Amino acid sequence: MKNITLVIPKGEINLGNIEAVTQIFTTVNELLHEAGKPPVFEVHLAANERVNQSSNHLSVTVNRQLIDVHDADLLIIPSVQGHLEMVLERNRDMIDWLKVQKEKGVEIAALSLSAALLAETGLLDGKGCTSHWMIGEELKKRFPEIRLQLFKVFTDEDGLYTSAGGFSFLNLILHLVEKETDREMALLISKIFEIDIDRNSQSPFIIFRGLKHHGDDPVIRAQEYIEANFKEKLTVDELARKFLIGRRSLERRFKKATENTVIEYIQRVKMEEARKSLESSPGSVHEIMAEVGYSDPKAFREVFRKMVGLSPVEYRSMIGRQAPSES
Repeated sequence: MKNITLVIPKGEINLGNIEAVTQIFTTVNELLHEAGKPPVFEVHLAANERVNQSSNHLSVTVNRQLIDVHDADLLIIPSVQGHLEMVLERNRDMIDWLKVQKEKGVEIAALSLSAALLAETGLLDGKGCTSHWMIGEELKKRFPEIRLQLFKVFTDEDGLYTSAGGFSFLNLILHLVEKETDREMALLISKIFEIDIDRNSQSPFIIFRGLKHHGDDPVIRAQEYIEANFKEKLTVDELARKFLIGRRSLERRFKKATENTVIEYIQRVKMEEARKSLESSPGSVHEIMAEVGYSDPKAFREVFRKMVGLSPVEYRSMIGRQAPSES
């Protein structure tokens, strides 16, 4: 039997994580019992103190302290909200405790924003990590040694797990169910809880927001110009001339500051505008393509899929708005 302990950090935690994780693992045990098989999961809650944890007018009683956890096989950290530095400082004892647990061979899963707690241990250095796309910039700045993979719904490396934002943690839990049982059980759980088991990317949900806290003024001005003139056919040479900087220098500084080449940045801005139009406009894909400055349908589709993870038609179908000509 796998002993799973949800370790509750100090702060505004996502109690929905606790309820869903507990319910899914309990349901697996119930299904196994019905099939005449022994249970595989034992679930506990633990925190630094025996407390009532509250969030959004809901509460959960934690009766087990971290110092009493000696038999865990997997620790799961629910998502915790708040200013990054404050969250890390409030949970310094837990962060140190997590490092000790990993040395003992215990696996650790951090859900959504709690990836920061796991990253602070140093255990994720050189390893893949995902989280909510909204804190991507903060994570890159604070933890440059991790391999941030925000396009992923979850990561699994060396007994360490992270999940993307929102309800993406459910896909990680399905993954853990499959690892401890089999694909058939994971599929059954996905059907019972109506979770898309094959979802493997959060790219369709990421809103592109160019990094602008880098302090490189010519690059910031180039970014702002691109964002204001995305409908035009922009080139690197044009931007270099406009902002009185050599092409090579602009490309080098732009990549360093924004983590995108100039061309990639132009494409991301165009695709973000195209996404907004697909969400709100009844216009056809070809009309939207023209609005963001593309004349080649194939090139538009290829870039859109690269940036969003879906074709324009697939994305429009996902968000439920369809132009008459595409029905």
